[in-house]
Amino acid sequence: QVQLVESGGGLVQPGGSLRLSCAVSGSFFSIGAMAWYRQAPGKQRTVVARITSNGDTTYADSVKGRFTISRDNAKNAVYLQMNDLKPEDTAVYYCKAVVFGRSGDAREVWGQGTLVTASS
Repeated sequence: QVQLVESGGGLVQPGGSLRLSCAVSGSFFSIGAMAWYRQAPGKQRTVVARITSNGDTTYADSVKGRFTISRDNAKNAVYLQMNDLKPEDTAVYYCKAVVFGRSGDAREVWGQGTLVTASS
């Protein structure tokens, strides 16, 4: 059983910053790409940022220059530093990881989500 647990969400004023964390635990051989998604009320879940196992990153256009994704392979964790938050960033943020078993089988695992609210 593999679990992803997010933390770091909360209420922040526009222009403020938050750092989300996501830790992977359980039984697995290795972790591949990891990503952060978000889902605003009434909207579809969309990718925010993605990082490969060797550190290559991609971002949604809406967050480029404001958000930074990083990972700590020793801690099996991924982070999202969010700066200059805007009201339109308000959403539930989910992390996702591709985890591999010893036989090479791969599966996607999602966290439970953490709410980020940017409002005055």
